[in-house]
Amino acid sequence: MDGSTPSEGVRVPFFQDRVPFLACLEDGERAELLALGPKVAYKARTEVIREHDPSSHVQLIVRGRLMVTAGSPNGYVALLALRRPGDVVGESAALTGRVRSATVTTLEAAECVLVSREGFLDFLARRPGAHRKLSALLVDRVRAGDRRALELASLTVRERLAVLLLDLARSHSERTEAGLLLTVPLSQQELAGSVGASREAIVRLLAELRASGVLVTARRKMWLRRPEVLRRIVGDEGRI
Repeated sequence: MDGSTPSEGVRVPFFQDRVPFLACLEDGERAELLALGPKVAYKARTEVIREHDPSSHVQLIVRGRLMVTAGSPNGYVALLALRRPGDVVGESAALTGRVRSATVTTLEAAECVLVSREGFLDFLARRPGAHRKLSALLVDRVRAGDRRALELASLTVRERLAVLLLDLARSHSERTEAGLLLTVPLSQQELAGSVGASREAIVRLLAELRASGVLVTARRKMWLRRPEVLRRIVGDEGRI
């Protein structure tokens, strides 16, 4: 980790930071921050932060991936982000003192370092360089969110799903004999929430993609066999 920060002009995946927060820190900053709290292990599908709860701590991800979701009053749940080792979650509420704006859930077995809100704010006060890097990261997230909203608003549901699957294939997949295995185990409802569609629409589109040989699916597993078809749907040969 070299303390680098994201550069302008490089495409940011929809659901993750270009560079994890801990990777942006100097060695001394990172070691000091990780020493501020205990390491906690979580099972898969465990809520580690709950929307609307008061902020008491931040979590620094050491192992595993987590998803960030937000719900609406009618029960619709949208996937906002994916977080990986080196990322921080809960930092926005810690900085503002407001209640949590989203729920964070482990996608797989994970370990996080828990740092109290007070300890985190004290660290940022002692380490202005780290504070600047966190501020830059938060601005980057806002810009990526704005870009995502603009791009999705201009696409059909079919195109949105194709963009999502290609982004997941690029950043969260492994090659197998059956095709590209998407390693983020999202449910059909979570896929729907990711692209602003109904579950029924996603079920219908997945069935069409399976029938045409683009995908093979099982329970929360998906293999992408013909990514070129998805690229043709969105007219973008540079996705993966």
